[in-house]
Amino acid sequence: MTISKLLVANRGEIAARVVRTARVKGIKTAVLRHSSEQEGPAHLIADEVVTIEGSTPVAAYLDIAQIVEAAQRIGADAVHPGYGFLSENAAFVAALEKAGITFVGPTSEVIDLMGDKIRARAFVEERGFPVAPSAIEDDDPATFVERSRTVGYPLLIKPSAGGGGKGMRVVREDGALEAEIDTARREGERYFGDGRLFVERYIERPRHIEVQVMGDGQGNVVHFWERECSIQRRFQKIIEETPSPALTAEQRDEICETAAGIARAVNYRGAGTVEFIYAQDGSFYFLEMNTRLQVEHPVTEMVTGFDLVAEQLRIAAGEGLSAAQADIAQNGHSIELRICAEDATQDFRPAIGDILLLDEPRGEGVRVDSGILDGGKVTTDFDPMLSKLIVHGRNRAEAIARGRRAAQDYVILGVTTNLAYLDTILDHPKFRSGDVSTGFLAEEADELNQDRDPATTDILAAATVLSDARLVKALENVPEIYRLMGNWRN
Repeated sequence: MTISKLLVANRGEIAARVVRTARVKGIKTAVLRHSSEQEGPAHLIADEVVTIEGSTPVAAYLDIAQIVEAAQRIGADAVHPGYGFLSENAAFVAALEKAGITFVGPTSEVIDLMGDKIRARAFVEERGFPVAPSAIEDDDPATFVERSRTVGYPLLIKPSAGGGGKGMRVVREDGALEAEIDTARREGERYFGDGRLFVERYIERPRHIEVQVMGDGQGNVVHFWERECSIQRRFQKIIEETPSPALTAEQRDEICETAAGIARAVNYRGAGTVEFIYAQDGSFYFLEMNTRLQVEHPVTEMVTGFDLVAEQLRIAAGEGLSAAQADIAQNGHSIELRICAEDATQDFRPAIGDILLLDEPRGEGVRVDSGILDGGKVTTDFDPMLSKLIVHGRNRAEAIARGRRAAQDYVILGVTTNLAYLDTILDHPKFRSGDVSTGFLAEEADELNQDRDPATTDILAAATVLSDARLVKALENVPEIYRLMGNWRN
C-alpha cells in the first residue's frame, strides 16, 4: 500500500522528528494539539494540526475513540504513535485496524503479548532465551510471597503492566517484603489499572543494555546493534550511548542475536527494542520488549546511518526491510543526553517556567531533537523532557568531549534544566572509563550534586544573557510610545 497521509498521534520532539522524515518521503502529515497546549516545533512543520479535547492534555492524547475519529475525518491512511501515550496500547491498534487505518508498528496481538511483562517473560523463557530467576503472582497468588522468598534477596518487584520505572521496588530484607509488595501493587493499579506483580532476582550493579530490532512481519528480522542505557534516575534513562563500553565483540554479537531471535519468535513487525539486564560476570537476562520506537533511537541512527522512522514507514507500507544484517554496521560512537526541566539537586524535582531564551548547539556531529520553541512555556501537563542532545564522534572519548562542549553551549533560560548535571556526569572519571551501572547516579550522588558557587552561577548566567544579541537588543529597545516623548522627564 502507499501511505499518502500520516497522522502522528503524539507531540513534542518525537512528533516533529516523525514529520520531518515523512515529508522527505513525500507523505502529507498531521499532528495533534490539545486546545490548551502551546505551539511546538511539530505544529510549525506539519501540513495539518488537529485539535483534540480532554479534561487534561494527557487525557486527550490517551482518548482512543477521539484520535481514531480524527484520523478518519482528515483522511489519514496511517498513524504513527511515537513513544509513550498510546504507542503500546493494543486496544488503540485494534481500533485502527477495525477502521482500516494502518498502524506504524506491530499488530495488536503482538503488543498485547509483549506489552504484558509476565506473558512476555513466559514466552521468552519457553523458547530457551535467558531470564532471571523469578516468581509470578498469577501462577498461584496465595503462595506468591513465599515463592518470592525462595528466589533469594535482593529482589526486584515489578508491576506486570509497568513501564518507565513506575511501581518498581528493590527489596533487600525479608521483613520489608510484604509491605513493598503492597506498595508496588497500589502503584501498579494507580499508574496502569493493573495490580498484578512479579518478582525477579535483583542483579547487583547491573547494566541496562538494549538492542534495536526491526522486522517485516514475514519472519525477517534484523538488529541495529545495542545501546547502553545504564545512566538512570528512578529507573528512567537520562543518558544513552552506543556501542556499549562493557561488551566485547563476541558478547555484542551474542546479545544482539538473542534479541533478534526473540523478535523472530514473535514474528515482529516494525521497530522494537529488546531490553536486557547485564550482570558484572557477563551474563545477561531478558528484561522486557518495548514494541515501539525508543526515545534514544537517534544514537543508533548516528552510528548506523539508517533513518529508523523511514524504515518504520517503509515496513508499514508493505515494502519490507531495506537492508540485510550484513549491511548494518556500527561506525564511531554516539551519546544522547535527555534535556529535562528538573532540578537535579532537589531529587529531580520537575521545573516550570517561560523559555526566555533558547539557543541550541550546532556543529559537526551535533544533533538536537527539540520539542520546545523560544518564548514557549514549560508546564506540568507533560513529561519534563524538553529535547534530546545527540552527539557523534570517531570514538567514545571524542563523543564525550563533543557532548560536554555541546551541553555547555546549550542555552535555555527561564526554566531550570539538568544540562549542568549531565555535563558533570560526562566528566566523571567512572563514566569516562565506562565503569557504570544502573545505580551510578545514586552511588555518586554526593559528587555529582556538589553545590555550585551561587555567585559563579549568576556571573555565568549574566554573561550568557549579555552575549546574545537578540536579548540585548530587546533590553535596549525603547518602546515606541516612550520614544515619541523625546527627552521629556518627570
